[in-house]
Amino acid sequence: MADLKNAKKRRMAPLATPNPLGADATRDLTAELNALLADTFALYLKTKNFHWHMSGPYFRDYHLLLDDQADQIYATIDPIAERVRKIGGTTLRSTGHITRLQRLSDNDADFVTPADMLAELREDNQRLAAYMRETHSACDEYGDVATASLLENWIDEAERRTWFLFESSRQV
Repeated sequence: MADLKNAKKRRMAPLATPNPLGADATRDLTAELNALLADTFALYLKTKNFHWHMSGPYFRDYHLLLDDQADQIYATIDPIAERVRKIGGTTLRSTGHITRLQRLSDNDADFVTPADMLAELREDNQRLAAYMRETHSACDEYGDVATASLLENWIDEAERRTWFLFESSRQV
């Protein structure tokens, strides 16, 4: 019985990681990063969706491009969530939580042309980079140079994905 009481007590313990940023920064940056995390999950899944459903004469090239991009997007998920925890916040807990916070739209269409896939992903990567810049501004406001530094690299990666998607879809 004592073990059950101790277990319940431990479940109620706060996850307040100490940090020098302050309560306002923790609250605001956690909200920014969790929305960014939700968007990153949404973009990852959409990129894999299009990767799985690619067709047409450039199938192999597009299929491999989207697989590489999905891997890059996925690689940012854990660092974003861990950054939330490092600054004292808590992060996403479910797919429902992702759905409530994501700003990028899903695509559940039965068929999407390769050109439309590339265009949609290009626009989504541009939006993600813009959201990252907004988060970077919030980091600047609170002096969170560690998160800002990570964001700078992720912005560059999103811009590179945008560039590749643009160039791959050009009709020259």
